[in-house]
Amino acid sequence: MTERMAKLDRLLALVHALSESIEGMTLDEMAERLDVNRRTAERMRDIIARHFDLDEVADDRRKRFLIRDSLRRVYTRPTPAEVAALQAEVDGRRLAGQTARADQLATLLAKVKGAFDDREKRRMDPDLDALARLQRTMVTAGPVATVAPETMTVVQGAILAGCCLEFHYSTDERPEPKWRRVVPYGLVHGPLAYLIGKMPCRDDQPVYYRLDRMIDVRVSEKLGCAPDDWDIDAWLTESFGVWRDEKQDVVLRVAPASADRARGWRFHRSQSVEELEDGGLRIRFATGGMRELAEHLFIWGGEIVIEGPDVLVEVMLERLAAAMTILPPQARPNLTHPRLMDGS
Repeated sequence: MTERMAKLDRLLALVHALSESIEGMTLDEMAERLDVNRRTAERMRDIIARHFDLDEVADDRRKRFLIRDSLRRVYTRPTPAEVAALQAEVDGRRLAGQTARADQLATLLAKVKGAFDDREKRRMDPDLDALARLQRTMVTAGPVATVAPETMTVVQGAILAGCCLEFHYSTDERPEPKWRRVVPYGLVHGPLAYLIGKMPCRDDQPVYYRLDRMIDVRVSEKLGCAPDDWDIDAWLTESFGVWRDEKQDVVLRVAPASADRARGWRFHRSQSVEELEDGGLRIRFATGGMRELAEHLFIWGGEIVIEGPDVLVEVMLERLAAAMTILPPQARPNLTHPRLMDGS
């Protein structure tokens, strides 16, 4: 055994000795156990104290040291940074109006904190208070829709039970709620929470249902669950956002000056990036949801050119025309394209 490995072996032996001791060990006892001098035992104790909760007990003017928790507990105990990250997520979800999701995470947070004993709480509280006070999840502009906690519970219960869901559902186009029974294919969380559901005994594709628009939600007596080969990630990849229409082969050309920015940007999960001779990039991916993609590309004005498909160009012209109406009439540019003139 090399000298380095011998030192590691002694250190691990001391960790086990301190965790198995009931009364604790003095420095002299540590040194004797490991056949080292007292100074070496002190250095090893200091290293162990950085990674374990090493208790110090006074015994006839001598100090004894021991690791009270099992070694497994040391490696499963959350750190202040981890607890603070969960706290920030809870607060951010609440500020964004995602009450149901926030309540579930808050329950998890309470369980994590409740697992700490008094000594762990005293040790963690100073760091946790500092991190929680100065750490936030950014809440950006977007829709606010509150989902009743019981709705989330029923939906998740149906998924676990392998049963259909029954509810009344309304849309902007049809405000009067209409009864639905669907097979739950999954939940998607974001600014809005959606159920992915499919009509039973039909060949239709699954569709989104906003949880905040579902009324009188209950687990059906009719069995129904997603097929074993259902891949929710693959299904989500088929669209740029929530809108689902025919998949298109999208090609975007990035100007050389913006190439570095684009390399650090994800346009789509399935994207491929081609380096061009002029220093620019060509980005390709296949997806539906041209309207949401067009609206996203507004932030890349002057940096990206749409090379295809034509339908994306048409949708972009429609969104530009709609954007023109935001401006006061005297500030609207004099553009001659028919689609843009519609909005001028």
